[in-house]
Amino acid sequence: MSRISDSNTEKFIVALDAGHGGDDPGNRGNGYKEKDIALKVVLAVGAALEKDDRFKVVYTRKTDKFIELHERGRIANKAKADLFVSIHCNSHRSQAYGTETFVLGLHANDENFNVAKKENSVILMEDNYEANYDGFDPNSPESIIGLTLMQEEYLDQSLILASYIEKRFTNTLKRKSRGVKQAGFVVLHQTYMPSVLVELGFLTNNKEGKYLNSKKGQDDMAKSIIKSIVDYKDSLDETYYVPEPKTPEVVTNDTIIKTVDEELYDGITFKVQIEAGSNDVVLDPKNFNGLDQLSKVQFGEVYKYYFGNTPNYNLIKELKNVAVAKGYTSCFVVAFKNNEIIPLSEALKTNTSSN
Repeated sequence: MSRISDSNTEKFIVALDAGHGGDDPGNRGNGYKEKDIALKVVLAVGAALEKDDRFKVVYTRKTDKFIELHERGRIANKAKADLFVSIHCNSHRSQAYGTETFVLGLHANDENFNVAKKENSVILMEDNYEANYDGFDPNSPESIIGLTLMQEEYLDQSLILASYIEKRFTNTLKRKSRGVKQAGFVVLHQTYMPSVLVELGFLTNNKEGKYLNSKKGQDDMAKSIIKSIVDYKDSLDETYYVPEPKTPEVVTNDTIIKTVDEELYDGITFKVQIEAGSNDVVLDPKNFNGLDQLSKVQFGEVYKYYFGNTPNYNLIKELKNVAVAKGYTSCFVVAFKNNEIIPLSEALKTNTSSN
């Protein structure tokens, strides 16, 4: 898991990657340049985060310069970044439109593969690319399989950030979301931290391309991404630094919890996320190391698996301990409101136990 900043003493490092650059313009839908739009959005995101003392920003490029994909990952890894966000714009032969946020994984369909193939094809512009990427062929679906193993450790956190980004695009900007998806992007494979690739929309769509090429459109998209990154960071802080109950009772999955103090939150359901992946697993205790109280949600092309279901925050922390004891050492608490996941920091503002 990525390094979590220690209280307020260490800054949370965000690596921002503007796709393409230099001799690689990206897509040129309607005559616009993907490389320019991506850079303007990245610089706006970075400028805002740099004003927040909790963050440190690292850029893969701040000018119109071509950076090889493996070098982008190296920059983020060298900085020991907590998060990697790559910004791009999409294209299509039709008037398709809408945002998409990708995490690294096996493409579920030809459309996802084609998006990744377009972004990965930039490696063909690099000198000695075969050595840099161990013979990876951007045109080969089989080459994608080897990419996915490196990012498995960070999939859960990558999915959380991706979900925040897409929901904010939809709820705040009223943009059409095409969802959170998985595909084999080389630039995500090169990083050792939670990583996402954001497609802001389609430059080939007449209306959306004009919007993304405008200052208003770029400012709007940047503000949504900024707030999503802040929400993600706040959720990590709440997950990892909340105080434990003073006298927790040791519990196992088959005991009745009797002495956990109630700390209730109106309209909020807490669960422990224990796994995420592309396989649809039957909710049977034998498939989850003996845990019961199971549920799952299909999010885009990924299934998320949860243990527990309660408005009592102290209880869910106890259940998290149970999950850890059962082998789910990377599990974490998540919050739902109206059946939608929300930042944990937002959920914890609604305590009603004193009412």
